[in-house]
Amino acid sequence: MKDERNFTKARALGFSGLLLWILIAALAFHLAYASANACFFVVLYLFALLRLAQADKWRTAFYSGLAVGVLIAAGHLDFFWRLFSAGAMALWLVYAVWLGLFVAIARLCWLAFGPKRAWLLVPFVWIGLEYSRSELYYLRFSWLNPAYAFAEVPRLLPFHRAGIYGVDFLLVTIASIAAVCWKKSRVRSLAALVSGAAVICICALVGGEKASPVHARVRISGVQMEFPTENEVVSALNALLSQYPDTELVVLSEYTFTEPIPTKVKDWCRQNNRYLIVGGEDPAAHDNFYDTAFVIGPSGDIVFRQAKSVPIQFFKDGLPAAKQELWDSPWGRFGLCICYDLSYRRVTDRLVKLGAQALIVPTMDVLDWGKRQHELHARIAPLRAAEYGIPIFRVASSGISQSVDATGRTVSMAPCPGQDATLSDTVEIRGAGRLPADRWLAPLGTGLTAVLIVWLLVRQRFVKQPDSAL
Repeated sequence: MKDERNFTKARALGFSGLLLWILIAALAFHLAYASANACFFVVLYLFALLRLAQADKWRTAFYSGLAVGVLIAAGHLDFFWRLFSAGAMALWLVYAVWLGLFVAIARLCWLAFGPKRAWLLVPFVWIGLEYSRSELYYLRFSWLNPAYAFAEVPRLLPFHRAGIYGVDFLLVTIASIAAVCWKKSRVRSLAALVSGAAVICICALVGGEKASPVHARVRISGVQMEFPTENEVVSALNALLSQYPDTELVVLSEYTFTEPIPTKVKDWCRQNNRYLIVGGEDPAAHDNFYDTAFVIGPSGDIVFRQAKSVPIQFFKDGLPAAKQELWDSPWGRFGLCICYDLSYRRVTDRLVKLGAQALIVPTMDVLDWGKRQHELHARIAPLRAAEYGIPIFRVASSGISQSVDATGRTVSMAPCPGQDATLSDTVEIRGAGRLPADRWLAPLGTGLTAVLIVWLLVRQRFVKQPDSAL
């Protein structure tokens, strides 16, 4: 008990210290997302959160993390205001609460176990909370994950082996070790940050796997259109085929149609002997529908369809898919994700587990939502491709559309705004994707975090703490 009091007294941050580290955390996150050259500032962001865990009370630690979350969300999720007006502030707070919880729990771990043991637990707490925030409850929303700072340079970190949550685990481990070193030596703490980041970067660069042999190549092209008429679609398809005459598969966006696929479009596929993937509504009972990606074959018939697995909250986005299947295309086994489905590992993992060799992603990002929303959404595909080792072709209604190879490198893209903008790429189809290690690590972290929270609550109830505010 005496050691805990001494620990609290020696390490507690005053108001000016808290304010400084709040600003450092928010600024480091914004810098990391602003440029690929500054991506490693995300480690400083995590370190700053752990410095906030040295507040004198757990409530202070929680509100400090909350403040960081609000500063991040207000800057990167400003498009929520266009969608929900003042309700956006509540959603910003929802995101911020998870950061507040992390900082508060990290502080309790520091007190309960001491710094020499707590640094081992803190990374599990982070991925447990982050996995829960991103995947496990109604308002799940995976954007603003630290790992997405590396979307333009995925090969710098071992995404294929570790996955997004696994990379988070490594980054938080580095920050946690640096936080432990801070009291004894600022230089040692800085060295831990730099050397730790360098080690995982080197491991990623030298530890890559040999590429599988190419089984097939397919020329895929897409065109961005927002709320087009069927005549505009046919005209755009003709123009696209003139621009890329070797196209074998055409992809259009989610909600290209809000009705059954028009006969004119089916006729175009038959007349031009092409495959087309296009988003539309598949009617369901009680005047409802499934937000669906339809595959139309060269015969003009619908040969495959896949509904959206996770409809967007607060929108009329249809019913969730009853099941997920793969399209056995002429070139390989393709998984179809629709828009935000790509953001959820629990959705994409199932497709990869089924044996997907590529992912096709029709997307509806409305132009009015703003360029920042499109840029945030575009961070997902490169890291998904790098995680699974399979290519992804994603077509958005008004940008940003991408063709990403199996290493996470963006080969072709169309901009935002970009009405009628096109992209095309010869996509190499290799073996099926592989699930990274965080498929089991993230749920393990969630379970350990839940047990830890219960234990800390019980400990607080029966063991007198040096922090009177606990």
